[in-house]
Amino acid sequence: MLQKIAFFILFLSSFWVSAQNEELAMDYFEKGEFQKALTLFEEISTKQPSNYFFFQRVIDCYQQLQQYDKAENAITKRKDKYNQPLLYIELGYNYQLQKDTEKADKNYELAIQEVEKEPNYAYQVANSFEKKVLLTWALKTYETAQKKNPNLNFDYQTAMIQGQLGNLEVMLNKLLDYGFNTPDGTPMVQNQLTRYLMDDSDGSFASTIRKNLLLRTQKSQDVYWNQFLSWFFVQQKEYGKAFIQEKAVYKRNPETIYNIIILGKLAVEENQHEDAKTIFQFILDNSTDPQLHLEAYDFLLSSRIENALPNEYQEIYSNLNNVLGKYHQNPYLTKIVLLTARFEAFYLNNSEAAKKRLNDYLNNTLNIREQSKVKMELADIMVYDEKFNQAILYYAQVEDNLKNDVLAHEASLKLAKANFYKKDFDWTLQQVKVLKQSPSLLIANDAIEMFLLIQDNSAEDSLRIALQAYSIADLKLYQNKKEEALQLFLAILQKHKGESIEEGTLFKVGKIYEEKGDFNKALTYYQNILDNHKDGIYRDEALFFSAEIYRKHLLDNEKAKALYEKIVLEHPDSLYYTESRKQYRTLRGDSTI
Repeated sequence: MLQKIAFFILFLSSFWVSAQNEELAMDYFEKGEFQKALTLFEEISTKQPSNYFFFQRVIDCYQQLQQYDKAENAITKRKDKYNQPLLYIELGYNYQLQKDTEKADKNYELAIQEVEKEPNYAYQVANSFEKKVLLTWALKTYETAQKKNPNLNFDYQTAMIQGQLGNLEVMLNKLLDYGFNTPDGTPMVQNQLTRYLMDDSDGSFASTIRKNLLLRTQKSQDVYWNQFLSWFFVQQKEYGKAFIQEKAVYKRNPETIYNIIILGKLAVEENQHEDAKTIFQFILDNSTDPQLHLEAYDFLLSSRIENALPNEYQEIYSNLNNVLGKYHQNPYLTKIVLLTARFEAFYLNNSEAAKKRLNDYLNNTLNIREQSKVKMELADIMVYDEKFNQAILYYAQVEDNLKNDVLAHEASLKLAKANFYKKDFDWTLQQVKVLKQSPSLLIANDAIEMFLLIQDNSAEDSLRIALQAYSIADLKLYQNKKEEALQLFLAILQKHKGESIEEGTLFKVGKIYEEKGDFNKALTYYQNILDNHKDGIYRDEALFFSAEIYRKHLLDNEKAKALYEKIVLEHPDSLYYTESRKQYRTLRGDSTI
């Protein structure tokens, strides 16, 4: 028994020493101490003669130390013992390092001949060539194997090599062929294309993909190409064009309407409201699913409310009530209830009706998330009524009920804003200091803006007179009382010209004029930010919204393009960077065929 224990301890000790030596050898190798690494690797390789990895490391050390004769001798000895095609590549590479191209190529050809005899060697041999960046030889390996055995498919591998060689169109066609012939491999193909698109600074590769996919949809009736083209348009954030392809798919398979729902939601997230309207109207017209209908109604009515004039309010309210009546027992009605309550309070100035509607709805069987959404809306309406303490209580309940949830982070920001409207600036400052680290980029950005607003103006004015005036004006804007808010903000600009409060106020005034449709006035205030607050936090917003006005409303694409370019070059961390880059490329003509 003692002998067995002693043997076991000895075995463990030997195993541990071996592992330590391997780790030490690799450490020396990675540090470039090749002589020390070689001593250890030779010892390890002697003990594990069949282990190709350690043999390879011995050869690498010889070559790094320019001991090419020793490397050749070791490779030749192994080749006599083991029939491994890789050894021809090792030997050829050893000659290549000595600039003996003729002998190198001869050995590479011998490796290819082994693949011709046995095509299944192709992966191993080509991979060895690729590791040594002998890409044309790797390509030849796959071509030889596929020619010998047509049942083998190396489209994906050869595509990747063509990409490394810079032959992007050849790579693209091979990847598309591979995806079509191997549908399960399509996600892998799309992942590779996404990587290349990310580095596509001039948009030329995107244009190549577009041309190739359009040609394939024209030549083939297979829905695979419509789906792939839809995927591509989504990557380019061209949701209207993606929708055209998804409709073609839907005609042949109605179950794919859920892909259209996802597309509509993506369009909403990217603020492409016109495309989203078209998509959601299609869903209403073509689906019988009540849940999908409510999703569509929520967006369509929200969009209409956003741009409605007061004389349209009653018609919208009637539409909301019609939907509520039609789907009154549907468990997915929450969004429409919330939308109706918000409309009653913020547009019809009937907060009591809104609160009653929400409190009644809380009596239904709701899950914790739905309850939290209703309470959040109630809190928003309490802020509208300037009942800040009650609002803060509801926001705090949402925070507690959904810890670390996106909705809880949103409640935290709204709680901070309620304290800001309450003019409790010190408490607000403490809250937004924490929220600056929010995982939500939008919330973190808003928190930073509020933090700097309070901090800068408190340092400049201990009585915070300007900040108090800004708080009152901003509350009026929150209450959808835009004319009152505008006059209050303009008064701040007159009384506090040149102070820290000016930049944020200029931005608020610009946004109000933009929403009123007075685009030239909006541009004047945005330009004031660009001219007089060059290091301010609203510079990227001023650039972006000016660009949007020129593109969408004044139809001056050249001015818009210049402003988008400034965001791309000067504000890579902006929330508006991605959209600006897309619009800049489009206006530059990158998306044309």
